Amino acid sequence: MSEALRDQHGRSIEYLRISVTDRCNFRCVYCMPAEGLPWLPKQEILSYEEIVAVVRQLAPLGLRRLRITGGEPTIRPDLPALIAQLRAVDGIEDIALSTNGVRLPELAPALREAGLDRVNISVDSLRPERIAAIARRDLGFHPERALEAALAAGLGPVKLNMVVMRGVNDDEVVSVAELTRRLAVHVRFIELMPVGEMAHLTDAHVVPSAEVLARAASLGPLREDAGPARGNGPARYHRFAGAPGTVGVITPMTHTYCGTCNRVRLTADGRLRTCLYGDHEVNLRDPLRRGEPLGPLFVRALAEKPLEHELLKLRVGGLRALSQVGG
Repeated sequence: MSEALRDQHGRSIEYLRISVTDRCNFRCVYCMPAEGLPWLPKQEILSYEEIVAVVRQLAPLGLRRLRITGGEPTIRPDLPALIAQLRAVDGIEDIALSTNGVRLPELAPALREAGLDRVNISVDSLRPERIAAIARRDLGFHPERALEAALAAGLGPVKLNMVVMRGVNDDEVVSVAELTRRLAVHVRFIELMPVGEMAHLTDAHVVPSAEVLARAASLGPLREDAGPARGNGPARYHRFAGAPGTVGVITPMTHTYCGTCNRVRLTADGRLRTCLYGDHEVNLRDPLRRGEPLGPLFVRALAEKPLEHELLKLRVGGLRALSQVGG
């Protein structure tokens, strides 16, 4: 790892999450206000060519892993074209996608052909009526169709993310965990993060991951597991005996994982965000458009990356909604 991509605390930063849009076809209760947000004007959003230019400048410093996020990235037109351009950048070893899965049945083959390695799908329920209630949109989404499309296209390891909310969907922990006993999917149960305008979801809605694992274990003993072979995140994995998939937990509320943070985020309007829940940002878009080198800005941003987030203290971190930075 290049010293240029170590932050002030010695952590190796080789992973960039790239938001390609702030828009979404859902309005999930934990992610975005029901009325949506003021959308960024088109001229403020990085073009695909500009996104590739950012990555091309950072890859020689040691950037190796990318994740495409939103909003909902699949609603931006011709997303496979961006994937293909990023795949052509020397040094990039892994490209992943986070999506709500609605368009995966139609897009999965093209995304894979363009060079996408793997996919994370947000699935907060297996019940159509509950999906519509949580998303505040009824788009006829069937999670298992999205999972099957991703698996058939070879976008593995396929990860399924479920934000667990007490009194909303926590009664489905067992049924979602059961998917891992028959499909090669890696379920990650995520503790609810009440952020910004989503703070109406209070501590009373948070289900600690220890409780989630205890519920899942009603299906049978769970043993610790290394999890998917490729991964950049903070999940801790477990597996049922003989299961093709794993059960993971992500614990931003009960056990922070900042000490091993290896990521920064590029917002849709070209701001480098060094902490999901902080307010530290560096504008890369304007220097890029002026033809200035980005390497020194990136190195400086890492020198200012905080040791840990202050979500538990602030509950805002400069965000109105998680949809602004793609999680």
